[in-house]
Amino acid sequence: MGRAARIALIVSAALASVGFLALAGWQVQRLSWKLNLIERVEQRLKAEPVAPPAVTAEVTKADEYRRLRLRGQFEPREVLVQATTSLGGGHWVIAPLRLDDGSTILVNRGFVPPEQRAPEAHAAPAGPVELVGLLRLTETGGGPLRKNEPAQGRWYSRDVAGIAAQLALTGPIAPYFVDESADPAQPLRYPRPGLTVVHFANNHAVYAATWLALAAMAAAAAGYLVREERRRPAP
Repeated sequence: MGRAARIALIVSAALASVGFLALAGWQVQRLSWKLNLIERVEQRLKAEPVAPPAVTAEVTKADEYRRLRLRGQFEPREVLVQATTSLGGGHWVIAPLRLDDGSTILVNRGFVPPEQRAPEAHAAPAGPVELVGLLRLTETGGGPLRKNEPAQGRWYSRDVAGIAAQLALTGPIAPYFVDESADPAQPLRYPRPGLTVVHFANNHAVYAATWLALAAMAAAAAGYLVREERRRPAP
């Protein structure tokens, strides 16, 4: 290998070390952001439930998992969305709740197994109801490799606009939906509420350590090549 090639290899190893250090720093920043996100969500989950945002309000990630208290009456129609939960495979029951002010919020009443999917097996309570739930952002499109097919009644994601159109809802409709929370004072029933999974993958510390290790290896390689180059006799 010629001297120019050896110098290029040293420079490449040094640049790789700097690049790996930059990636490690980025992962440290991501770790801080993720920890702050987890702390904010945990605070929302422990907070007292509040009134839902106006259906005309813009909701963002900063609103997700906020505890809401809803008062209204369920309409006798629903959509089933395929789901996989800790109880196995089945469906989420999505039903429109007409609030006292005339607006509508789609409520995920909970999970039903296949044998409970018939509407008469999990009918919504008649008359006024009050419930607590978590604000969730709409899930457009469908699931992984599976597109929602409303005409065939196949739903793989909780797409608020699509489900509202399927149910032919009228009047103001919230752009979000609400996962109903379980009431410990009530007996277990179907649909089974309270199965929302609030989990954020947090592997940034591992990624940062990996990039640091690669940076150290690249720096060591560059140092070794520099020493070998110095030991070579002058041409």
